[in-house]
Amino acid sequence: MNLHCKAAGIALALLIWFGGGVNQMAAQRPNVVVIYADDIGYGDFGCYGAKTISTPRIDELAANGLRFTSGYATSATCTPSRFSILTGDYSWRKPGRGIAPPNGAALIQPGVPTIASVLRDAGYRTAMIGKWHLGLGVPPKPDWSGEIKPGPLEVGFDECFIMPTTNDRVPCVYVRDHRIVGLDPTDPVDVFDTNPDGQATGVTDRDRLRVDWSHEHNDSVVNGIGRIGFMVGGNACRWTDEEMADTFVGEARKFLKQNHERPFFLFYSAHQAHVPRAPHPRFVGSTPHGPRGDAIAEFDWCVGQIVEELRANGQLDNTLILISSDNGPVLDDGYQDQAVELLGEHRPAGPYRGGKYSRFEGGTRVPWIVHWPARIKPGASDALISQVDVLASLATIAGTNIPKGAASDSLDLSATLTGESTQGREFVVEHSGMASALAIRQGDWKYIEPSPGPAVLGGKSAETANHRQDQLYNLADDAGERRNVARSHPAKVAELKSLLASVRASDPQLTSSGGDATGE
Repeated sequence: MNLHCKAAGIALALLIWFGGGVNQMAAQRPNVVVIYADDIGYGDFGCYGAKTISTPRIDELAANGLRFTSGYATSATCTPSRFSILTGDYSWRKPGRGIAPPNGAALIQPGVPTIASVLRDAGYRTAMIGKWHLGLGVPPKPDWSGEIKPGPLEVGFDECFIMPTTNDRVPCVYVRDHRIVGLDPTDPVDVFDTNPDGQATGVTDRDRLRVDWSHEHNDSVVNGIGRIGFMVGGNACRWTDEEMADTFVGEARKFLKQNHERPFFLFYSAHQAHVPRAPHPRFVGSTPHGPRGDAIAEFDWCVGQIVEELRANGQLDNTLILISSDNGPVLDDGYQDQAVELLGEHRPAGPYRGGKYSRFEGGTRVPWIVHWPARIKPGASDALISQVDVLASLATIAGTNIPKGAASDSLDLSATLTGESTQGREFVVEHSGMASALAIRQGDWKYIEPSPGPAVLGGKSAETANHRQDQLYNLADDAGERRNVARSHPAKVAELKSLLASVRASDPQLTSSGGDATGE
């Protein structure tokens, strides 16, 4: 055999060998299901210490998967966290990414890489089901009765069935892909900031409400509940709150059932336990904590329904399920539903201080469970990990790359996510979502930079961690952040303040995808 023939034979053998390896790797790529809870805190599940709220389906996934004890949302409010988990970029780097109003335009612009677009380009079928709240359309407001875009389909999702904003905001309709579901063209939908037609409101008809408001939620009344913003039209297609869980779960199960031949990515964005809490009657009274506790029990059922569908389709073993929450818990967030009065001994944030709207640990340290039987061994991990890292980590697990310049704050912690490494981030940045002030945790130390805002949000009784002085806590011996030791550790304050300044000043466009060992 001459050298050319021999070389050709070797090349062919290598091609077959590597080709087989590539095909085998592609065959082993997991399906991905992200189940994103809303306003559920670190201590709200049984596997994180809850005693009076039963979450058996979630606890089973935790027992057979990996449970993180230092998993973080990027912000303590929903829109900023959702932006960061999907894009791999911190929402606070640019203004205008706070809580999206009812008519808010799309915050993720077409062409911006997301988890969905990266996995879709790698051959995954992608779907968004549930709460969106990242804006839709272009200014001044979406064409609610026409084609509603840009939205999820313009940023990587092949299909979507969504609540446009939140369940306490109008419009109270579902959107499939680009259009309102079941809209009667003779009764078009529109949304306003002020009352356009003198309709009854939560103020004028307060005595007729099914759920009374405590603050703000008193504009248009839909399903006997006051909302934020004014909605006209769409009377035949407005949702019924108590049926929302069944509706979203039904859409999720249909998507899973229809996707057997190729890997899929489902972002299931739940509405529990966001206000107004109106769980299905079969869950009412399932906990001693009123509608909030019952909504968490309903969320556990939703998780179980998704797992049941995966198991029935033979997909569970090779599906990576990630369960987390967009921010920490809140009790009174605008409605009088006895969340405070019926709290009892339950601690929604576990041992941590604060919750939604807060830079204390309870605002962003949230449940974080990963279940993937084909690869993950049961256990627990205290590695630092942030939702901003999900994009880079899933890209690696799926065997694909992130476009250059995208997901600049996202670290590839795929080995951490799957329990193959105990090493996580060097530090985690925490953001309230309400202002530009930040906090940072590195090891056992937590620094909260000064902010002039209120220490407690009026009406919500929610701590913010705002203070005019530096705050420093050692979480190893003060998990509840009660003893500010900034004055006795000036060097540590200076160190963390400098680190936080470098994070804020860094240009994410100059950072390669996945960042480096410092998180930036």
